Amino acid sequence: MPGFELFGDAERKEVNDVLESGVLMRYGFDGARNGHWKAKELEQELQNNLGVKHAQLTSSGTTALNVALAVLGVGAEDEVIMPTFTFVASFESILAAGATPILVEIDDTLTLDPKAVEAAITPKTKVVMPVHMCGSMADLDALKAICDKYNLILLEDACQAIGGSYKGNKLGTIGDAGCFSFDYVKTITCGEGGAMVTNDPNLAVNADHYTDHGHDHVGNDRGAESHPFLGYNFRISELNAAVGLAQVRRLDGFVETQRKNKKVLKDALKTIPEVTFRRIPDEAGDSAGFLSFFMATKELTDKVVKAFKEHGVDAYWNYYENDWHYVRKWNHLKDQVSLFPLSDQIVNGMQDLNTAKFPQSDDLISRNISCLIKLSWTEAQVNERAANMVAAIKSVL
Repeated sequence: MPGFELFGDAERKEVNDVLESGVLMRYGFDGARNGHWKAKELEQELQNNLGVKHAQLTSSGTTALNVALAVLGVGAEDEVIMPTFTFVASFESILAAGATPILVEIDDTLTLDPKAVEAAITPKTKVVMPVHMCGSMADLDALKAICDKYNLILLEDACQAIGGSYKGNKLGTIGDAGCFSFDYVKTITCGEGGAMVTNDPNLAVNADHYTDHGHDHVGNDRGAESHPFLGYNFRISELNAAVGLAQVRRLDGFVETQRKNKKVLKDALKTIPEVTFRRIPDEAGDSAGFLSFFMATKELTDKVVKAFKEHGVDAYWNYYENDWHYVRKWNHLKDQVSLFPLSDQIVNGMQDLNTAKFPQSDDLISRNISCLIKLSWTEAQVNERAANMVAAIKSVL
């Protein structure tokens, strides 16, 4: 999925603008920057592409989640429902807010199971955080209905799914707020960066202040600005924003390429009856960053993983054995290992993950293989890969 595969003159031009001005900070130094405001331009491009009213750049996808939770008023005594299958940043951001992460089962979308979400709601629940993993979306109609029913906040973690949509609306723009990551291995990259998006002007103003030590950004003298409330340094640099500015202008083309390459692979695997595919609530909106499928058993999946290696197929994951993306090996979270004391609320409120059972998630993740869709493949390379994948699977059936 990474846009870094296709770096070119557009990215170099935007970066050189910054280097020639010498202004790497997104705020201030108005006279020296020669009219270059890469972060502001990138925010506008994101708003245009996503069809959203406000975009706030941050230093990473993780800090985008930090900002979103803060401006949504999430903190002590609150619970945030999140999936067992995600990246560790999901629970890191919740803990950083002082709230309690509540992990629940996924379903065959590889995202939050709405039934598990509703069953996990308590008087302390404030946010439901679906994570649109591996390029595709959660069942947003069902999750939004739950949030409306219980007066909860819907926060979309769309860090792995930029360019995707659900029933005509871009992922990340459907909930109260949405977050994106632009790290080195996302569909478009800033090297490091992220964004929070929203249609709520009050959330947008607070996000603007919160990412920059609480600065209100009123007037032209940074030193004279007021600080309406506490904030942190979650700013992106102009250099990072410059790379992202060129990349976002190419996003639609990147997604088109991903969809074309994924179709070749999926059509090839459809010829194998033993292969079933992840459910995608809106096929037309799939960003196609990954092809995710299931084998009938964990044992057969393990054999396919081994066969892929033997047949020269790279860039795929069985997340059951992964340290970063599935609850099974989040030992630091399970044991609550922290450099600073966690609050009693978190210690007492979080499930005992060392004894918690997630049989539905275990079954799905143990049988799942997710294959990265690269942008740089030639037509011949995609066809060769498809043939190798089919041959590898058939060799163990």
